[in-house]
Amino acid sequence: MHTQQPHAMLLWVTLLSSLTLSLANHFPTSHLHPQLTWSTASESAKGPIRVELRKRDHPMHSSFTYGKDKIRGVNIGGWLVTEPWIVPSLYNTGNPKIIDEYTFGQYLGRAEAAKRLRAHWKSFYQENDFQTIKSYGLNHVRIPIGYWAFDISAGEPYVQGQYEYLLKAVKWAGRSGLKVMIDIHGAPGSQNGFDNSGEKGPINWPNKKSNIARTEAVLSILAKEFSKAKYAGTVTSLEALNEPAGFAGQKVLDAIRQYYYDGYQIVRYPVAKGPQSDLLYTIHDAFQPLSTWANAFPPPQYQGVALDTHIYTVFETSQLEMDDNARAAAYCGMADALEKSNSKIWTFVGEFTPAPTDCAPRLNGQGTGARYDGTFMNSPRIGSCQGKSGSASSFSQEYKNSLARFFEVQTTVYEKASGWFMWTFKAENADDWSYDAGVKGGWIPGNLPSKTQGNPCG
Repeated sequence: MHTQQPHAMLLWVTLLSSLTLSLANHFPTSHLHPQLTWSTASESAKGPIRVELRKRDHPMHSSFTYGKDKIRGVNIGGWLVTEPWIVPSLYNTGNPKIIDEYTFGQYLGRAEAAKRLRAHWKSFYQENDFQTIKSYGLNHVRIPIGYWAFDISAGEPYVQGQYEYLLKAVKWAGRSGLKVMIDIHGAPGSQNGFDNSGEKGPINWPNKKSNIARTEAVLSILAKEFSKAKYAGTVTSLEALNEPAGFAGQKVLDAIRQYYYDGYQIVRYPVAKGPQSDLLYTIHDAFQPLSTWANAFPPPQYQGVALDTHIYTVFETSQLEMDDNARAAAYCGMADALEKSNSKIWTFVGEFTPAPTDCAPRLNGQGTGARYDGTFMNSPRIGSCQGKSGSASSFSQEYKNSLARFFEVQTTVYEKASGWFMWTFKAENADDWSYDAGVKGGWIPGNLPSKTQGNPCG
């Protein structure tokens, strides 16, 4: 999840269904599958243009019918990539410098950090959680993992051991009948500067070719492993990168676009001269308009590509000021764009919350407050956070009714496209963001796809 809602515009031109024009360097060259592409270069007034003509990839054969059946899922947040607001107990270290997983290892020391993280991985999610998720009528889990689970360079204070638990999670999901999307949530140098990328601060991922190469290497490891036949009924998708900061300028956006094309080849053809994989290849919208990506991976030349967009209405003052009717109307107003995008590229909402505020403690970062009550930087106070987050025991019935409405209107709208994953399944002290707490508290139905609001968009 992210703590801001930036916007930028990217110009993308597509001619015909099999002929794509792009500025030079925007198409992959290092991971092209043999005999699938050829390209020529010509000059224009604006510089070199490369024209690429692709042969068709074979249709994807997945154990889940994407584009037809709806994704109904939850994120396994705060587990293999930790976040202070999801697991505050882990970050109650007494050291204000510890604000993310990078500084967790840096200031605790690797040995102590490893001890605490291993205890966290072992306890925070277990097989019964996946059984519960399935019992609620859900069919997918999205599992974030950071690059450091596979690759730590000199000077990086991260702890490894997450991959063992990713494999456990895949096994648990398989036994529970759930489909798994594995999401690279953090890249070297940070792709967005958010704490959930592993390292809060500058966006350095696009500044070094080695950062991107290391990310591609992690994607390749995942693709080679999870394209194996033994995972075919369970692991159905890989997400190239979570929330890369397309809002940070054209250089960053260019790097993202290039990485996405390289990533397609990595996931579609994980083994050199091997068969095409059936993994759904998922890209995040990079905080760009959905239309930006409508023709980026046109079928039939490209197969099995999906677009992930994240929808939150709690990180801007104007959104926080909305009453319930205005908020519901805002969600309903997204239906047309989602449906239109889905007609071009399978589109789903990979993160959302029924919460109408940013009152969850530490949501905006370790040691920070909330916009809603005016304790975050210089934000104007809108109201009190009392009874708006924390334990559901403090929630009024009126507030629970609002949460129920926002859950139902969003899931209804998002199923106009290819479906949704709520963020997150559980959190220690933010029941308004917890799917599990929502079911137990009565504002999320425990037997999807039941509806209580009729047609919430009228």
